[in-house]
Amino acid sequence: MTNEIEIGRGKRARRAYSFDDVAVVPSRRTRDPEDVSVSWQIDAYHVELPVLAAPMDSVMSPATAIELGRLGGIGVLDLEGLWTRYEDPQPVLDEIVGLADGDATRRMQEIYAEPVKPELITRRLRQVRDAGVTVAGSLSPQRTQEHWRTVVEAGVDLFVIRGTTVSAEHVSSRAEPLNLKRFIYELDVPVIVGGAATYTAALHLMRTGAAGVLVGFGGGAAHTTRRSLGIHAPMASAVADVAAARRDYLDESGGRYVHVIADGGVGRSGDLVKAVACGADAVMLGAALARASEAPGQGWHWGSEAHHPELPRGERVRVGTVGTLAEILHGPSSSADGTVNLVGALKRTMATTGYSDVKEFQRVEVVVSPYTPY
Repeated sequence: MTNEIEIGRGKRARRAYSFDDVAVVPSRRTRDPEDVSVSWQIDAYHVELPVLAAPMDSVMSPATAIELGRLGGIGVLDLEGLWTRYEDPQPVLDEIVGLADGDATRRMQEIYAEPVKPELITRRLRQVRDAGVTVAGSLSPQRTQEHWRTVVEAGVDLFVIRGTTVSAEHVSSRAEPLNLKRFIYELDVPVIVGGAATYTAALHLMRTGAAGVLVGFGGGAAHTTRRSLGIHAPMASAVADVAAARRDYLDESGGRYVHVIADGGVGRSGDLVKAVACGADAVMLGAALARASEAPGQGWHWGSEAHHPELPRGERVRVGTVGTLAEILHGPSSSADGTVNLVGALKRTMATTGYSDVKEFQRVEVVVSPYTPY
């Protein structure tokens, strides 16, 4: 059954829903929050929290990646960010934070024109490895061929290939494109790849051998992709579509499970809850963790799209500071706005609806119930 709307005589479109458009429905059973488990396993790595930090300079430094790992999540370093371009990025971070709004994009383009240095990739990843937590680093599809060997030799546990959109069949008349299937097959470490926002795109990525697929396209707080490119994927529908691809690929492959990770639009605890309810195994958090007192962005948030040299599709945004990383994830909270104690909120909802783990909670009933703030 399709839910199509006629835009005009020559175009029809499927109705899609954001997290704000849906809500979780309680069931007949409840349980104690202490009896709920939110842990998950990707490849050989058991993770206490279904949380990865987005590879964005305003969110992740080697120090915050280590702290998030100790708190039970996975911090993903942007291996094309300031920590791999500058020996000491702190003065540059301070400058970005202090820029006037009208000057931010142009000056960030200049700052990020500094070349990525392979020796700094090695140093930053080894710093995280020496702390004894799961090591994850991210490259864009365009830079993966150039730097992947450095990343693997530095001892990365999870390799993330993250772009605004990533396809299994990138076509280029100018350069030899990254062959994801061959690349992943030849690599000795699990690969998480994305973003994807449709059933078909996700299924193609799963067939490359990826361990996880990132779901999202320009849905985050620092993205302006909808305004600049006209592209947007409402996250509730996108996650549900990719979860369906995961189910069908599980049958097609004879039992190979690919993790679905919601990447974008998960700014508050209710969004995290609804991402899992729609079928996500975990979430990748950007703005939610940029609000931490330890975050490198000091209350500001931006992604790589904000300093693209030719067509910026993001911006530096003010998100403020609400607490420490530990408080944002585990509480306690003195606020009711969903910015603190995200994991506690997930556990509370799972307990209220009677589910004991994340996989079970993916089966919870969801209704379309658009949110209207008063």
